[in-house]
Amino acid sequence: MPKCVINRRAEFSASHRYWLPEISASENLEKFGACTNFPPHGHNYVLYVGMEGEIDHTGMVLNLSDVKHTIAREVTTQLNFAYLNQVWTEFEQTLPTTENIARIIWQRLEKHLPLVKIRLYEHPELWADYQGNDMQATLTISTHFSAAHRLALDSLSFEENSAIYGKCARVHGHGHNYHLEVAIAGDIEPRTGMIADLGEFQKVLDQYVLEPMDHTFLNKDIPYFSEVVPTAENIAVYIQKVLTQPIRDIGAKLHSIKLIESPNNSCEVYGEYQLSDIAQSLEEALAKAA
Repeated sequence: MPKCVINRRAEFSASHRYWLPEISASENLEKFGACTNFPPHGHNYVLYVGMEGEIDHTGMVLNLSDVKHTIAREVTTQLNFAYLNQVWTEFEQTLPTTENIARIIWQRLEKHLPLVKIRLYEHPELWADYQGNDMQATLTISTHFSAAHRLALDSLSFEENSAIYGKCARVHGHGHNYHLEVAIAGDIEPRTGMIADLGEFQKVLDQYVLEPMDHTFLNKDIPYFSEVVPTAENIAVYIQKVLTQPIRDIGAKLHSIKLIESPNNSCEVYGEYQLSDIAQSLEEALAKAA
């Protein structure tokens, strides 16, 4: 029988605090910001457990009732309405960040279920994925911006562009509320529990994507799109391009960009933009300016 991946959803509500006793209060505040506050803050966590196996004679990979009870017994009953820093010994060594909670949940479940992925949502705009690779995980921020664009090649007539792009070639353009998901990858730091500083990650998105692109006409306001047609695919590659080095600078690697232009149209690009391509682009820009 073919193998199949199934997913089981679960929820728990819990509080946590980011605080390292070996450093001063001012150092903790600088590193973790408001997450150092006591009493601690809480979240309604949503957990997805991905499992793989062969479909048996019953038509199932696993009995979902058994899966439900296993997740409850090993994870959610223990974590629900708990203070995470104290509920499991693993969080005494490594703080209960979203990515580290996902890692420890994997460790708690892997003896009982054929896991392929743990996804943990801290809230709808922040989640982590863990797939059993030692300390490696991914962390995703979901955000949005609004922008207008026109799809047309300067070398073609309006009629020719309309034949390729349809209504999107109309001369005054049109707009979208773009939904953007940016995932970074890296090793979970053994003490802080972080792939990278979440605040710095958000600042990078704000500085290089959201502030420059929000409420713009991409063709006119973003120099890159004066020569590149701002399709969803090209916008995703542009975001990949501008984020690759800043994400490296905060100690992680760009894992993926997902751009949702509309409910019917989205695209994804994976990995970093090749730095050799960035260097070539800079050389071309300098040559044009000379």
